[in-house]
Amino acid sequence: MLRNDQLGQWDRESFMHPSTHLGQFARGEMQGRIITGGEGSHIQDRDGQRWLDGFAGLYCVNVGYGRQQIAEAIATQAKELSYYHAYVGHGTEASITLAKMVMDRAPDHMSKVYFGLSGSDANETNIKLIWYYNNILGRPEKKKIISRWRGYHGSGLMTGSLTGLPLFHNKFDLPLAGVLHTTAPYYFAREDWSQSEAQFVAQCAADLEEMIEREGADTIAAFWAEPMLGTGGIVPPPVGYWEAIAPILKKHDILLVADEVVTGFGRLGSYWGSEYYGIEPDFMTVAKGLTSAYAPLSGSIISDKVWKVLEQGTDENGPIGHGWTYSAHPIGAAAGVANLKLLDELKLMENAGTVGAYLNAQMADALADHPHVGEVRGEGMLCAVELVEKRDPRKYFDPSRKIGAKVIAELATHHIIGRAMPGGDILGFAPPFCLTRDEADRIVDGVVKAIRGAGL
Repeated sequence: MLRNDQLGQWDRESFMHPSTHLGQFARGEMQGRIITGGEGSHIQDRDGQRWLDGFAGLYCVNVGYGRQQIAEAIATQAKELSYYHAYVGHGTEASITLAKMVMDRAPDHMSKVYFGLSGSDANETNIKLIWYYNNILGRPEKKKIISRWRGYHGSGLMTGSLTGLPLFHNKFDLPLAGVLHTTAPYYFAREDWSQSEAQFVAQCAADLEEMIEREGADTIAAFWAEPMLGTGGIVPPPVGYWEAIAPILKKHDILLVADEVVTGFGRLGSYWGSEYYGIEPDFMTVAKGLTSAYAPLSGSIISDKVWKVLEQGTDENGPIGHGWTYSAHPIGAAAGVANLKLLDELKLMENAGTVGAYLNAQMADALADHPHVGEVRGEGMLCAVELVEKRDPRKYFDPSRKIGAKVIAELATHHIIGRAMPGGDILGFAPPFCLTRDEADRIVDGVVKAIRGAGL
């Protein structure tokens, strides 16, 4: 289709896109998509082409596109009160209502929620509060943080340091001092192929214990982890992993931060990944599913144990010196209220559990005998297909061949969107919770055709 493409020219000349090859895009060597609309599980571009969005934006449009209830809540809030800050005890009806709704759904031992804008800033908030907590308790040396290789916790300075993927470190002088990385609970990628799942879990626990002993428990403040690895490959933890890790943290008085940005608000078919895996965190980081990305909003959910110390700190030192201009922004909060109501009213969390299980089962069945499919894995409305050059003995493709990216590009020719995950040839899927079984079948059929179309 020929056009005088001023919008595309402005895009290349003016817009710095995240996670993009900047030179190729600016020179017009790669083609982006200009998206103009969406409904249910589909998006549409300016040429009228429709795609089944198998990744819900970035795991975030959980209730699906085009929900008028949320759009109307945003518009009503903007007309009544577009903004007021949350400093010095100020609030709005939307922010207070959403806080109540979140805490009603949070585990019983959690106390308060602080609202920001993104998962990255929520994790930054948690880091600051943990350092503050240990200073109030008279433990100024207890500041180091352990996260895991392949974990994803944001792309700021400290949050990018917590992230355990080289792409987010290279040439950025990250990770910063004080951040340590331990073994990823990624059984398929284990170095010793002879290990049983139980033996691998024992190794993960032993590696953590050894790190704590080497560094000194009195220097380690927190352990940061997604209940289930997301961007690092969509990897459910091996059986018994959390049961092995949690006692180690308690023994050494190390706080547990559950990064629920992907898993929170129903993606696994339960409200929280922590609940799904039986974890009892001291902090929970939330974002994406809080508003289904209809407006930016994040949350730091703080336990009773930590909250009592924060109160003590302000009694001793005055108001806490932390806040963002847009903390608890009323438009984001209004979107969150409408989103959580919709999630419950339409039983979308339940659909994520049942249709997600169907998607995973159908994907596993369709690719069970493919010589280049090393593993199909997932939980709830999360599914991944890991491609390998050889299954047994396992051999990975040369990364320079970009096999995963080629398959995802081929999938797009069938008008289905998936994600080539970093750190391997991994096809990732995290559809909206409104996905139907017919749409799940379309994704599976598209993946089979795309793998074949990529020459595998």
